[in-house]
Amino acid sequence: MAVSPPFSLAAIFILFLFTTNPNYCQAYRRILSSDTNTEFIKTSCAATTYPDLCFAAFSSYATEIQADPKILATKSLNLTLNTTFSASKNLTELCKTQGIKPTEAAPLHDCVEEISDSVDELTKSIPEMEEIEGKSFAFRMSDIQTWVSAALTDEDTCMDGFSEITMDGDVKASVRIVIEKVAQLTSISLAFINQYARTKK
Repeated sequence: MAVSPPFSLAAIFILFLFTTNPNYCQAYRRILSSDTNTEFIKTSCAATTYPDLCFAAFSSYATEIQADPKILATKSLNLTLNTTFSASKNLTELCKTQGIKPTEAAPLHDCVEEISDSVDELTKSIPEMEEIEGKSFAFRMSDIQTWVSAALTDEDTCMDGFSEITMDGDVKASVRIVIEKVAQLTSISLAFINQYARTKK
């Protein structure tokens, strides 16, 4: 069957446009690449426990991540560390607030210690992830998984202890939201790390 003239003219015009102006080709490739990168983030996040938070946190880094599981895992560790460090700092300041009762201070202090440990464990994980390629991959990956799992346990322990504190409802709710976000981001990071580990098997 012969191709209709309008379609033929359209096809010729598009071909002419892209072959005579390389900028259009480059723009089209960027669009395709952007779609691929964003879809990679979406698919990766779908395999986590918190897909909506995950996509909201990482979709803006799609171009930087370039559909690379290692870059995604490293980016997630850095973002989680920054959020955890901020939470640790805010909790420490809260402990210094005048009017905190002794029954509130002790569990809060324990929570600060747990989150501080989480910061240390995440901090150790990042350089290991950056240098993970090579014969020592399995050994370093095991260390990273252990540290990030421990960080998540610390955060869960903090939340469990904090739930038992009797204090101002608004303050308690606000702090709990912060701690929960830290734990959720850590869970996402661990999922990305495990996804990356599976690509090497």
